[in-house]
Amino acid sequence: MEQNHRFPTADQLRAERNRLQYRNAFLHMLISTISSLLVVAAIAVLISMLFLPVLRVVGTSMQPTLEDDQLVICQKSGEFESGDVVAFYHNNKILLKRVIGVSGDVIDIQEDGTVYVNGQRLEEPYLSEKAFGECDLELPYQVPDQRIFVMGDHRSTSVDSRSSTVGCIAEEAIVGKVFLRIWPLKDIEILQ
Repeated sequence: MEQNHRFPTADQLRAERNRLQYRNAFLHMLISTISSLLVVAAIAVLISMLFLPVLRVVGTSMQPTLEDDQLVICQKSGEFESGDVVAFYHNNKILLKRVIGVSGDVIDIQEDGTVYVNGQRLEEPYLSEKAFGECDLELPYQVPDQRIFVMGDHRSTSVDSRSSTVGCIAEEAIVGKVFLRIWPLKDIEILQ
């Protein structure tokens, strides 16, 4: 019995070598691309966690400024002033509220919901309606040192510094100042 062994031709060997080289080059490029994407993703997560946290709005206490399920970006900052929207930790949750007063400010709220800071009426163009809301503070109220007084923009439903359950926020509990709404895309806006 005769076995017929055919040896590959030079063209077949070159074609096979080229196929293997192409496959190896493709695998190298694929691994390199995946590695680069992982590094970029890790850097993005690190920057997000350390400098620009991205947060999802939950609830309606900041309406009409912020709606439920919107995404916002915070900027780590130690300087806050009246009107800033801040994110802070409270009972293992992150809440978003507006700064009304800082250390030493005297806050007074009228029955109709008009807010006074240090005797001056606070202009609040971001509100759709005023409300006294849930308040168990003795007014006028002076903000303690290294604390900020916050209120939600939807005053009738927001539980905030007016209530002893939240109170004034310690500066170390603050995640940062909310400065940009990024989602949904139609609502992208820099927040004042």
